[in-house]
Order: sequence, then C-alpha cells, then structure tokens
Amino acid sequence: MRAIEMKGFGGPEVLVETTRPDPVAAAGEMLVRVAASGINRPDVLQRKGAYAPPPGASDLPGLEIAGTVIGGDATELAAAGFKLGDRVCALVAGGGYAELCTAPIAQCLPSPAGLSDIEAASLPETFFTVWSNVFDRGRLQVGETLLVQGGSSGIGVTAIQLAKAMGAQVLVTAGSDEKVAACVALGADVGINYKTQDFVAEVKTATGGRGADVVLDMVAGDYVAREVQCLADDGRIVIIAVQGGLQSGFNAGELLRRRLLITGSTLRPRPVAFKAAIASALKTTVWPLIDAGRIKPVINRVFPAAQAAQAHALMESGEHIGKIVLDWTL
Repeated sequence: MRAIEMKGFGGPEVLVETTRPDPVAAAGEMLVRVAASGINRPDVLQRKGAYAPPPGASDLPGLEIAGTVIGGDATELAAAGFKLGDRVCALVAGGGYAELCTAPIAQCLPSPAGLSDIEAASLPETFFTVWSNVFDRGRLQVGETLLVQGGSSGIGVTAIQLAKAMGAQVLVTAGSDEKVAACVALGADVGINYKTQDFVAEVKTATGGRGADVVLDMVAGDYVAREVQCLADDGRIVIIAVQGGLQSGFNAGELLRRRLLITGSTLRPRPVAFKAAIASALKTTVWPLIDAGRIKPVINRVFPAAQAAQAHALMESGEHIGKIVLDWTL
C-alpha cells in the first residue's frame, strides 16, 4: 500500500510517500480502504518528535480516516452493525496516512449518508475530542456559556456547532477579523479578536459580568490565569493542548473562593473501551444532527495524499479555518 511516513523528526519535509506491507485486521478490528485522512495538530507534534504513538500503534501518523470496510471478522462486524462494503469513518491511534488502515470496530462510525468521504474524514478526531472534553469532562449544560479559545481551528468549529446544538451560548477567540466572522457565521454568539481585544473583558461584557461556565483551552501557558478571571462561579477550564507553553500561574485563591475546576486530557493513549463509549454517544446524539444538516463539516483545503508535507505546512501556518484533509483517490 501507499503510505506517508516520517524520515526522522523535523519540518514538513520529513513526510515522504513510501510503500508499506498491507495491514491485517486483528480480533476486534476492521480493515478500511482509506479514501481520505484528516490532518490534526497531534500529527504535527508527532512529526516533530513531541508526541509518540502509544505502544502497539502504527508509527505512521494519522488519527482519523474515512473509507470502505474491506476486512474483519464478519461476526464481529455484524455485532457492531457493520458489514463489508460499508462506508465508515474511524478514530485510530496511528496509521491513518495510508491507503489501508486497521481500526478498532468500537471506534468506527458509519459515514453520514449525506457526506463525502472527504467530509467524513474530518469528523472523528475533533468530534471525539470535543465530546469527551466539553460535555463529559467539562459538563457543559443547556443554558451555560462556553468560551472556545481558537474558534477557527478544526476543534473550534466543531465545538461551536456542537455546543450551539446542545443549547449553550458560545463565545470564541480567533486571530483575525476574518476568522472571527467565520466563527460567527457558524453560530458563535460572540467572536473576539484576541490580537486586538481583551478576551477577559469581552467575556465579562457578553455575559453581563457573570463569566463563562466552561473554557475549552488549546493554549494553556499564561492564558490560564486570564481564563480564571473570566470564569463564572463553579466554572471549569478544560485544557486539551499547550500551544502557549507548559507552565501556568494563576490565583489559587480564586479556585477556592469560587469553586473553580481546572482539568485536561489527551485522547490518543486512552483505551479502546473509553473511546468506544464516546463513539456510542456520538452515534446516538450527534450523528442524527449531522444527518439533519444541523451540524456540518468545515473543510478548509484538500490535498492529494502525496502532498502531506504541504498540508502540514498549512496547518502550522495557522491560516486555515476548519479542517485540512488528505485525499487518497488523487
């Protein structure tokens, strides 16, 4: 099979096309002929040597795929509602940058009927991440306010749509007026240009001084102290990336007085059973919203798979709004 591998760690240029032996589905897995692979920030970190695959995972990058089921135990597939020839999308722990990929059956979902494989490939990583962190860990409720740091990212555009569909008010930060406008067009109630506006003051204004109930933070670093300032009482900060730095200082007294929670998580190393529970929740609660057109994929650009290096360069530039996808049919 064709695949994209890393020739060492470094810049986008270390991503090169190669051939690898075809993988074989083990017990509990399906084999997927991949039509499209999503690009995600963890792929960039892996390429730089900062995010190793978990034990037993493929060394190839790629955490989400869409395509057609071509292998796996028929009984196991049927028990999960799948069969050979079905269109699926899947969250994987690695190996997504390839024409063939194995995936735990429990981490696979049917590709929504109205979506192309390109669109379906943009769903798993961001939807699993947002559901797990905003709704399970952050406990966002109907009528509460969510602040999304980086609303124009793949995670951001997913969080906006999911939170709005679940009845929350959504505030977002983004780095340009164009990105702010795109977030508002997706349903965000308030967009904040973090380069020209103070997001703490803007959140307080937008909430009548109350603050945000949940903050989805992909920055960390010195953002955390400011997020504590703009949290409502009993508010929760959920950190899912540390693009702004590993070290954070904040007023711990505020946590005590106002019963605040700072938490975080990474999804990739979690066991299949944990991810299976998220997949079940998405299938029950979110997939019908996609089928109804209430939530839509946001694709910024599609690259032929052989141009994975260019796709990573775009990801690192921060100029994209929404998802970047590799097409294996080109």
